[in-house]
Amino acid sequence: MITVDLRSDTVTKPTPGMLDAMWSAKVGDDVFGEDETVNALEEKAAAMFGMEAAIYCPSGTMTNQIAIKCFTQPLDELIADQTAHVYRYEGGGIAFNSGVSTRLLNGYRGILTAEMIAPEINADNIHYPHTSLVVLENTVNKGGGSCYTLEQIKPIAELCKQRGLKLHLDGARIFNALAHTGDNAAGYGTCFDGISVCLSKGLGAPVGSVLLADKATIKYARRIRKVLGGGMRQAGFLAAAGIYALDHHVERLKIDHAHARILGEELARCNWVSSVLPVETNIVLFDTTEPADTVLARLQAKGIKAGSTDTHRIRFVTHLDVHAEQVEYVVNTLKGF
Repeated sequence: MITVDLRSDTVTKPTPGMLDAMWSAKVGDDVFGEDETVNALEEKAAAMFGMEAAIYCPSGTMTNQIAIKCFTQPLDELIADQTAHVYRYEGGGIAFNSGVSTRLLNGYRGILTAEMIAPEINADNIHYPHTSLVVLENTVNKGGGSCYTLEQIKPIAELCKQRGLKLHLDGARIFNALAHTGDNAAGYGTCFDGISVCLSKGLGAPVGSVLLADKATIKYARRIRKVLGGGMRQAGFLAAAGIYALDHHVERLKIDHAHARILGEELARCNWVSSVLPVETNIVLFDTTEPADTVLARLQAKGIKAGSTDTHRIRFVTHLDVHAEQVEYVVNTLKGF
């Protein structure tokens, strides 16, 4: 029986080429700034997005939480969509790490606009928390991989500059967004004060995310990373995987998107599926007429792993370890249900 793991794009294994890059990496003590492979990764990622500097961290949660800490003070408030990963899936870190409250908005599939944000910026009044930060997510996980275009982001960036707010991007799957929209990564550097880029999702590295910002912010971010326990030593073995991923796995994301569309189209034809969210990137969210756990058990019996996001909602995520023949197997399995 064929097995297919559609739970997440975090389940990928390093490719042979990536393993070779890891084995041959030149390393040093990164806390001392002496790991040349980490340094090369940070410089490469920052340059790609038109930012001054970067810091390599174990996870996207850490890069997001460091950014929030850098851009806020206790008693501040940040604005985000109610589906935002920084709010829902980072363990309450906004409050715990930064002492900051959160103003949640209801965007369309997680996508916010300047018109939504503007009236939610608090006036200078001692009764209100000080609004200091807006956080966007691209792609939006709970939006089914929905994307902002750069043109949608620019008015938000302009609003933040006018009102003195910082703007951070949770770009865990930013390269998926770029593959879909065709936008240039360097354009993001003119919009955001901070950008978090995950290397261990669609790009297939085993570990790691980078936070991009200006030099002063990254200098402070190194202090916060140390406090959070994220100072790694000979991390170049892991950073080498990130460099390889940026060099070799960005263009192929379009394959994952094509696979996701095939799955979405077949699901739309299933009479036990009540709705399928529009498929833009590598995430397929669909609602079932029977409990999600029941459907997941049937899929598991056929060797197909998936996950639920609600009692009747299931998520498929395509990635570099899901190949065309596996997609065909899933389609044929769905037809048989």
